[in-house]
Amino acid sequence: MTFSDVLIAIQEGKKARRKGWNGKNQYIEIASNISYINASGEIINVDHKEIGNKAIAFVGTSGVQIGWLASQADMLANDWEIV
Repeated sequence: MTFSDVLIAIQEGKKARRKGWNGKNQYIEIASNISYINASGEIINVDHKEIGNKAIAFVGTSGVQIGWLASQADMLANDWEIV
């Protein structure tokens, strides 16, 4: 699959990964209703207006990274697959 195919698939609720990724159980998916707590303890984006409602989440061996950015190699690869 191409990255374009993957973007459509994850927006439909699927999880995807590259065959070449080394870590076990690594994948990307859509995260929604994103909020965070800042250094002052305030909850930011609680009503999901300021930074939007969706982002790509990378789920890997060290946890979850919200707002994952694909590299050029990821975007041009043809080894994507649905998990």
